[in-house]
Amino acid sequence: MTNNKTVGSKSIPFRLIEHNEETNNLFIVLPGAGYTTQHPLLHFTTGLFSNKGFDVLHINYSFNRQEMSALSEVDFARDVQHAIDNATKNKKYSNYYVVAKSIGTIALSYLLNNPMLKDAKLVWLTPLLQREDVFSAMVNSDHKGLCIIGDRDSCFILERFEKLKNNQNLVLKVIDGGNHSLELEGAPIKSIELLKNIISDIDEF
Repeated sequence: MTNNKTVGSKSIPFRLIEHNEETNNLFIVLPGAGYTTQHPLLHFTTGLFSNKGFDVLHINYSFNRQEMSALSEVDFARDVQHAIDNATKNKKYSNYYVVAKSIGTIALSYLLNNPMLKDAKLVWLTPLLQREDVFSAMVNSDHKGLCIIGDRDSCFILERFEKLKNNQNLVLKVIDGGNHSLELEGAPIKSIELLKNIISDIDEF
């Protein structure tokens, strides 16, 4: 059984899904701008970690196109950190996993400097490899990480992906035909099979 607590930071709302019994494990979900925590990858990953005994923290930011164009990555990361701090105050978490999807990988790139996450394991879903901050964070991170991206994703840059292989802390997976939602265009049944495989990869990680 879990308890759901929905609260808001100064600018970013969040939802903390807690187990009845206190745990030191927290799974943080940083969704995409349009790919929310209710979309398949993040919905099933939430269930996966909840079943493992983790409390789950959804950071529920949303942006329209105008807000996206004016987005300051530093302010964005600060507000995400503020939401995490609000959610975890008076908690005793010590074991962290973080999954970041698309724009969430921008926030994650800056959050890695937080001592709280120094031993966190990271899942990078469709990272924005075209961005220097995201690419640099992934290349230089000493966190254990899993990166999953499709070769039909506009954010997939082969040259940069190859350079990620220099980081021995990263497990890298490329989805043949996968788009930015990690789905296969025009193939819903195969996309469901792909979803199952991705969730299994995250489970094994």
